Amino acid sequence: MKLPPAGPARDEACMREALAQGRLAQAAGEVPVGAVVVHGDTIVGRGHNAPVTQHDPTAHAEIRALREAARALGNYRLDGCELFVTLEPCAMCSGAMMHARLARVVYGATDPKTGAAGSVLDLFAQPRLNHHTQVQGGVLADDCGRLLSGFFLQRRQESRMNNQPLRDDALRTPEERFAGLPDYPWAPNYLSDLPALAGLRMHYLDEGPREAPITWLCLHGNPSWSYLYRRMIPVFLAAGDRVVAPDLVGFGKSDKPKKDGFHTFAWHRQVLLEFVERLDLHDVVLVVQDWGGLLGLTLPMEAPGRYRGLLAMNTTLATGDEPLSPGFLAWREMCAKNPEFGVGRLFARGNPHLTPPECAAYDAPFPDRGHRAALRAFPPMVPESTGSDGAEVSRRARDFWRDAWQGRSFMAVGVQDPVLGAPVMQALRRQIRGCPEPMLVEQGGHFVQEHGEAVARQAVGYFHA
Repeated sequence: MKLPPAGPARDEACMREALAQGRLAQAAGEVPVGAVVVHGDTIVGRGHNAPVTQHDPTAHAEIRALREAARALGNYRLDGCELFVTLEPCAMCSGAMMHARLARVVYGATDPKTGAAGSVLDLFAQPRLNHHTQVQGGVLADDCGRLLSGFFLQRRQESRMNNQPLRDDALRTPEERFAGLPDYPWAPNYLSDLPALAGLRMHYLDEGPREAPITWLCLHGNPSWSYLYRRMIPVFLAAGDRVVAPDLVGFGKSDKPKKDGFHTFAWHRQVLLEFVERLDLHDVVLVVQDWGGLLGLTLPMEAPGRYRGLLAMNTTLATGDEPLSPGFLAWREMCAKNPEFGVGRLFARGNPHLTPPECAAYDAPFPDRGHRAALRAFPPMVPESTGSDGAEVSRRARDFWRDAWQGRSFMAVGVQDPVLGAPVMQALRRQIRGCPEPMLVEQGGHFVQEHGEAVARQAVGYFHA
């Protein structure tokens, strides 16, 4: 990349590149520190923390960036080069920087425990050393500090939640089932103290700044989980927004009650209402598909001030006073006859571009029959008559969207969907006040998020306009 001329803007641009390296470390489970080495107007070395994954105590971000720069320039002396790192360097890295004859070192956040540029000691200020490197701290210090503090907060939360007792009536998918998921680098978050959860552990993603202009609340359906949004989340984050994507109880990394009868429309809805309240979500664009819509479309009427937009994909409101679509009835019959159907194979049939590891990611939450109660329970849970659980609240939601909704709406339809395709979505569109004609995803099926990058880009432009 071409860097700006020398000055604060250039320093910040370089530190943002170092922050990008820090996020790579975070995605790998390492302490999120990143570094870049700059020669003139060119980045010649990049590095992020990797001592754990490489079994190497010297694999700090700075050392790795110095090594790459030395190879690029063909010299271990890096005269005239600058190093930008997100955290004040330790004694080992400071020594290496001076040995490399760097002209300047710039860091973001201070390190009160091991910092060797002034916090614990200042190696760079030792007058008896034969090389003196200019040092500057505090560039994008808040951003660098948030990356680190968020990581350690998450670690503490994970430690607490890993010790969270598992209810006798539930199962928890072994964590190793989720190792190495393609394109799913985000740290897990867990809740277990919502009143409705009563000790069940619920997983969710929470990425991006808390005071972002938009919070995208992404709700999945059956039989998927938050992995379904992996193609859309990066687009939302790149726009500077926040993304929250929970796994419904029974799915993904959330706990899985053993009995089919545990699952009800009213209970899952109550969990989501409490979840939104606990996280105090605001400026929300509600992103829904399949059961994410059946449940999610009933949420905004309870707190309209929290919601500013709706992104609806291949879903519906089940009000009980309209017949269920033939496509859905066929799906429900298939689930009843084949309760052990392969989730990965289902996704592969509708999305032939998926790789075997991606299909395996959809199978990951469900290692055996005992973990599949939600998959069996959800198809018959769709309200079919006016007295069905969820039907009355869905009718109230229909009235809200038709008469009281004040936000903006965007709809994307996977045209190939035989269950909740274009006819169902057009009927829903007519029930949503001010909803424009939908974006048609010609190659998309029921799980249109698998073609979701284009949808996300269109939605970002629409809601940020």
